[in-house]
Amino acid sequence: MWKLSAAVVVIGAGLWASFQWHSLAEGEVSTATPGSVDDPVVTKSYVDQKIAALNGNPDNTGSTDNNNTGKTAINIVDVPPGQTLIAKDGAQAVVRAGRAVAYSADSNGIADVTDGTDIQNGSRVPNNHLILFPRGGRGLMPEAGQKNGLTVMVMGAYEVKVPEELSK
Repeated sequence: MWKLSAAVVVIGAGLWASFQWHSLAEGEVSTATPGSVDDPVVTKSYVDQKIAALNGNPDNTGSTDNNNTGKTAINIVDVPPGQTLIAKDGAQAVVRAGRAVAYSADSNGIADVTDGTDIQNGSRVPNNHLILFPRGGRGLMPEAGQKNGLTVMVMGAYEVKVPEELSK
């Protein structure tokens, strides 16, 4: 009799375990079909386009910015003597070569983020410092008497103008 009871217990435990195993396995299986709404298939260009849009470049023009209007592209800009780099709102710059001075049409200056100071119009801009242009119309120009221009890394929109164009 005890053999029969043991057999019933073992068979019952086996049946119970098999039902539990099956329900656990069902919970781990994904019901999404590849390519469906739950699991879409996307191309690399689609992903690149979405990432570019998140970075503020919806046209997906990549890391170069031919129109100087991108917000994330870093442009290496040569500013010849006698010309001025005029930044747009929120642009950032780092003077890499040459001696630069700040340009501002009003009494406000540009922010030297590295030193935490405000650089006034006509004051020297240190090389390798992050410069922030909180408002457009301010910029950088080569120091007077300098034979070579400036080499500036610019992130954001900008224009290079001659002095006659600055008043426009």
